[in-house]
Amino acid sequence: MDPSISAPDAYSPEFLTAVERVLANEGGYSSNPADPGGATNFGISARAHPGLAVASLTRDAAVEIYWREWWLRYGFARLPAAAAAKTFDLAVNMGAGNAIECLQRAIRACGLPVPEDGVIGPATAAQAARADPAALMAALRSELAAHYRLVAAKANQENHEHENQFIKGWLIRAYA
Repeated sequence: MDPSISAPDAYSPEFLTAVERVLANEGGYSSNPADPGGATNFGISARAHPGLAVASLTRDAAVEIYWREWWLRYGFARLPAAAAAKTFDLAVNMGAGNAIECLQRAIRACGLPVPEDGVIGPATAAQAARADPAALMAALRSELAAHYRLVAAKANQENHEHENQFIKGWLIRAYA
């Protein structure tokens, strides 16, 4: 955990560990024309936050956004810590619904029934906790990588090759 993140009493240790991964993967300010999110800073996009001066966003403000708009909103704390951190990290990149559906497919790959609805509800939380942790993480990495490969294949079919400049980094992130 980075000591530069001041943790209000409300931030859980699991969140602080998970948000460190997100911040390390997302990096600082970027304005890549091929990125559909537009300008981003710490992974917070101008498109999702139109009134926010993304270029001058502070690290602490980004952490607060991730706490409110991601960790609490989608219920990542209901998952085992490793699955929560991985799913949260990839949710920032591919969208929460997509990342949670990958988690649900990974849970099913571990032999546990769960609906694929993109929501961390009671069934998803319970089955994630029942799954063998190593098997769940291996299956989750595989599902995340498969999602990215499908995105790249669709971009190729639609002649959006510029989006494929991200595939190598996406796969590294999925398998990390």
